[in-house]
This record gives sequence, C-alpha cells and structure tokens, in this order.
Amino acid sequence: MAKKQSTGTSKRASRKGPDRNSTARRSRLWRARRPLFGLAIIGIFVVTGAAFLFTQVPLPDKDPSLLQTSFFCASEVTNGCGEGNSIAQLSGGVDRINVNYEDLPPTLIQAVLAAEDRTFYDHGAVDPTGIVRALWTNFRDGGVSQGGSTITQQYVKNVYLSQERTVTRKIKEAALAVKVERELSKQEILTRYLNTIYFGRGAYGVEAASLAYFKKNVQDLTLPECAYLAGLIRAPETADAQLPPNDPKASSNRATALQRRNSVLKAMVVTGAISQEQFDATSQLGWDDVVVRSSRNNFGRVTHPEWGTEYFIDYVRQWLVTKGGFTDAQVYGGGLRVYTTLDLDDQQAAADAVTSTLDLPGDPASSLVSIDDGGAVRAMIGGLDFNGKGPYSKLNLAVGTEGGGAGRQAGSSFKMFTLAEALNQGIGLSKSYNAPARLTIPKADAGKDWSVGNYADAGLGTLDLVSSTMRSSNTAFAQLMIDVGPENVASLARQMGITSDLKAVPSLTLGTSEVSVLDMASGYSTIADEGEHIAPAVVTKVTDAKGTVLYENKPVRKRVLDPDVAKAVGWTLNQVVEGGTATGAKISQPAAGKTGTTENYRDAWFVGFTCKLTTAVWVGHPDGTFMKSVHGISVTGGSLPSTIWQKYMTRATQGLASCPFQRPSDQYFRGTATSPSTTWWDYSSATSSSSSTTLSSVPSSVPSSSSSSSSSSSSSSSTSSTSSTTSTTRKR
Repeated sequence: MAKKQSTGTSKRASRKGPDRNSTARRSRLWRARRPLFGLAIIGIFVVTGAAFLFTQVPLPDKDPSLLQTSFFCASEVTNGCGEGNSIAQLSGGVDRINVNYEDLPPTLIQAVLAAEDRTFYDHGAVDPTGIVRALWTNFRDGGVSQGGSTITQQYVKNVYLSQERTVTRKIKEAALAVKVERELSKQEILTRYLNTIYFGRGAYGVEAASLAYFKKNVQDLTLPECAYLAGLIRAPETADAQLPPNDPKASSNRATALQRRNSVLKAMVVTGAISQEQFDATSQLGWDDVVVRSSRNNFGRVTHPEWGTEYFIDYVRQWLVTKGGFTDAQVYGGGLRVYTTLDLDDQQAAADAVTSTLDLPGDPASSLVSIDDGGAVRAMIGGLDFNGKGPYSKLNLAVGTEGGGAGRQAGSSFKMFTLAEALNQGIGLSKSYNAPARLTIPKADAGKDWSVGNYADAGLGTLDLVSSTMRSSNTAFAQLMIDVGPENVASLARQMGITSDLKAVPSLTLGTSEVSVLDMASGYSTIADEGEHIAPAVVTKVTDAKGTVLYENKPVRKRVLDPDVAKAVGWTLNQVVEGGTATGAKISQPAAGKTGTTENYRDAWFVGFTCKLTTAVWVGHPDGTFMKSVHGISVTGGSLPSTIWQKYMTRATQGLASCPFQRPSDQYFRGTATSPSTTWWDYSSATSSSSSTTLSSVPSSVPSSSSSSSSSSSSSSSTSSTSSTTSTTRKR
C-alpha cells in the first residue's frame, strides 16, 4: 500500500509540473507587460517617424551657399548676435569654384575615397558595415579615428542640414542620403561633395583648395598634393603644413600634416591605388610645394584690437573646434552666432593696467586672466599685438600649450595648493616649522641632496603656517610638502583646476612645474568659490543663423574642498595682502592672494581674488630673459604683477559685492589630524639664527625630484623648457 501511495503521489506531482512551469511563464510575461508595451509603442513611433521622414522630407533643388559669416559677441549681448553688435567676424574669404567630374584627377579621387569611404561605389547611401567597422576601430584605438558616415551622408549633412546634434537630424540625414542616391549617380554625388567640402584657408571645394595651397588648378595636382588635400578634410585648420614662421602652432601643424598625408598614402596602398614603392618615395617629402599661409587674420572687423581682443577671439575659435565639437567648416562659413563671456569694460581695464605699468621700451610682457564666481572668463590678456611681426606676436601667453607655448613656472604662488592640502588633512594653521635661510633635504633631487633657500637667503626663525605663507618661506613650505605628500598636493591641484602636467615631487610646492595663467586663475577661483570648482568658460552659447541653439554652457559645480577649509585658506591669503608680500595689491574691498617669483627673476606672479572675481597676473619675457633690471628693480610677484592686479581689480570690482574674510575657528588653528606629524628630520641643529640646516634623512616614501622640476635654474619660456641639474631652489 505504501508503495502504491508513493507512486500515485509521484504521478500527481508529474502531472502538476508542466502546469506550474506554464503558470510561471505567464506570470513573468504579465509582470513584463508594461515595459514590453512601452517598447512596442516606441518601436511604432520610430518606424512611423522614419517612414514619414523618408517619404516627406523634401530634397532641395540645389546646393545652398556655404559662405555664411560667423559672428562673435561680448557678454553684454545675450540674443540677436550679428553684424551690428559683434566684436569679431569669421569667414572663409574664398569663393567656391565648381569643377566637373572630368576635371578631377584620378589620383585625387582615389586619395579621397581611400581616406573617407573606400567602398563608396559598392554600398548604398548608408553603410552599416562601415559604421560597425568604425566603431570597432575607434574602440580598439581608444579614440575617434574613423567616422561611420558615407560620402553621401557627409554631403547631405554639409549641404542640406543644420548642425544640430539630435536623433531627428541623423534620421533626416539618412533619409536625404537615400533620396540623393536615388536621384543622382555616384559620380555626380562625388563631384558635388568635392565641390562643397571645406579644406581650410577659407577654401570650399577642391579647385579653391588647389589654388589656396598650391597656386595651381586641380587638374595639375601631384600624388603627394592629392594625399595632402584628402588628409585635410576631417579637420583642416590643425593640419595646415605651412603656417607663418611666427605662428606657435606651425611645428605641431606640420607634424599633423605629415601624419595625415602618410595615413592617406597607406590607405591608398591598401586599396591598390599606389604601390609600396610610391609610398616610400612620397611619404618623406617636404612641404616646399605648399604656399605659406598669409599671416593676415580673418576675424573681420575686431572691436578694440589694442586691448588684446584678438587673442581671446582666437582662443574661442580654437575652443570651438577642439572642445566645442564644431567643424572648421561651421566655424569659418557656417553662420554661427557665438556668445562669449568677454566683458569689454573688464578687458579694457586689463589692457590699461598692463600698458600703464609696463610702459617703457624693452619692458617684459604680461598676461592676465580674470574669472567670475560663475566660471566665466571676463578678461584675457594673451598679448597686445596679434598682427605684429615679432616671433611671439601670435603666442597667447594666457593659455600655455593651448596658445602654442609651454606654460610658465608658478613659483611660490603654487604654495596655496600645499596649504589647502595641509588644512584638508587636518593640519592646523598653528603648525610651526623652523625656517632657516637654507635647508638641505637629502636625496630629494634625483638621488642628490636638495638645498632649498629662502628669498634673499633670509633666516626667518620659527613660523606657523600663516606666517610661512605671509612671508613666503621656502624652507618652511618644503617641510610642509613632505608632511602632506607631493602626490596629494598634485592631485588636489588638478581637482582645483590645474590641467597641465604636474610632477609630484617635493619641489612642486615651490612652483617648479609649468602652468598657464588661465589654470592658476581657475585653481584660485576654487578658493573664492568656497571649495567648489567650476571649469572656466569662454562661451555661453552658440546658435546657427536662425537662432537654433547648438551649444549652451551649463556650469557644473564640483565640491573639491570643505567650505570651511576653503575659507581658512582664503583668510590666510588675505593676510598676505594685508601684511605679507602682497601689500601692493590692496584694493578698496577685502582681497586675498599669493605672490610668486621664479629663480633669476624669469617669472613673476600675483594671483588673487575677492568673493566675486579671481584674477591671475604673470609678468615675464616670452624667451625667459631674466628681469633683474626693469624700471630699476628686480621683478618679484610683489612688485609689477601686484601693481597690475591692483589697477585692474580696482576697476573690475566696482559694483560687485564685497565679502569679508572671517578668521577661522580655533579648530583650524589647532588642526584635527590625529596621527603624529610625519616630519622626518631632527631640529636639534637648527636655531632661529642658523643660516643653514641639514636634515638627517629622507624617508623612502618621498619621491625624488627630477632635475627638470627641482632645478633652481629651470628655464621656463613660452616656447621651450630648458632644465639643468642643480641643488638649489629659491622662489618667492
């Protein structure tokens, strides 16, 4: 009986199994009914919308004119930017010259197809295989080296559509591409494409490009010339091989041009258009056949070029094509309306401050960047003679490598970042160090002893962090740097706005890495904004000629420091202005900042702020010449840079809110660090009257300073950086 009962139970269970599985499946489908329904609705909309666009989007009868001037407006213009209220205009300046297919040399056609669309004659208007191949190549290379658009799609985008970045526009692009291929032959599409694309130098179409670059007709182009033009299509302005000799981008552009030309030639070998022998014979040719580009800018009528406006406009132009996502064709002939952050009153105040201070022949140059509490760049002095003939006239001194230079050493103005990291770690402002005239740190300079000296070899006795900052003691900050750690300081500086390469070595606290004026203003603005970093912006929005918004800046505030830590740093820097090395920077409202001077007076800085405006000022010769006798003095951060800053900020802060710098609570003097100090030296041999102190040892955890970053004679110019090994560093 028991056995039969067990068997019966087993059979009942067997009969119920499928029912339970079926119920479970129905339950899962029931729970997923809403998401599935939503996906079905979306699918219907997509299919319906695509069908509508494919049937209803009309194909224009003829190519519209691409030569539309782009206008740049100052911050006071928020809508309706145009010819009457712009501060600069940008246009190609070369008319398009159409040619027939029969006029195009076969080598040029082969070069363009190899570079842009190798299977143009084999696929339809849209090439799914090409899209997948481009995605894979870009993923593999870790960048965007290939695009998935066919030549037909590129032609449609450039000729018939706006440049808005929307899904609808992409669908329209595909729909129009299909229509174009139905109505025009491949040969006609290719001819129209080559007659309309932008090649740089204001040239639309291959005939205009041939004349602009080689002063010859397209029929007469040689293999290297065809490959060069094909390589320009993606981004022509960065690959112009023959810029004027005084253009700081000439060398980098020439290298890019070589890479682009050889990339096209390699592609032509792959497609069978040329042999390996032809590649070998052509790939290393020079650029004598390319006409040197005219040094005349094409900014049109520029408002007040004597205020350095052209340097700002050129930086905005560069930003549009490198960070803004716009093409050269859009910028030079797309009819853009670019709304910038530049305040003309502040720009004039900046120019006046510089020219009234550095007013003698042979005076050094100066750069100034001013950023408001919303991250907008209100003024930028990158130079004052953009169209000059000098070797540095085109160099934007405000933006470092982005302006064609290599940045400048910051000197003691970089100590702010070390101070901020110390407070961030809970080290109190009352933390004291012996600050002898000279301090030797063993094995900190690439295995050699690093000798740090105070300005003028002054022994300063025992100083807390406030006094160390006010008096800009190098020997005190060298010890603080070891306590907080160079890696931590470098990391915080990057978070606060420094974008240049920083060497995480002890000498970083003395400003031995090269930075830009824009970066320093950005970094200090994080303190002014109570610990929040806002990336500096030069453009508020960009529209097309009809007013359609193509880009709009939306500032993002990133918390980097605790607000009370930032306020404590701000108060300490306020003491520098009130009674330290920067008393010459005092204005009618509370201000804070830090001076900086590099070895042999190559660079002098003052970077300071109020609660509403942060301004960085640099003074120096572009070629790194010493400033040991300028207006009868050796230039330090507390002299001419502070004077320029004071003159500018006196005018620029008029009408802006004034905020006091409150003394921090006792907590920020005592500190909250619970671990004992990591200071690793013995003070027993150092006294307040001692002129030199040698520390006992250096911990293995402290990275060595490389000769390029700790050298006292590191020469930092806007065009090159020369370093030599030495054991002494003295900055102020």
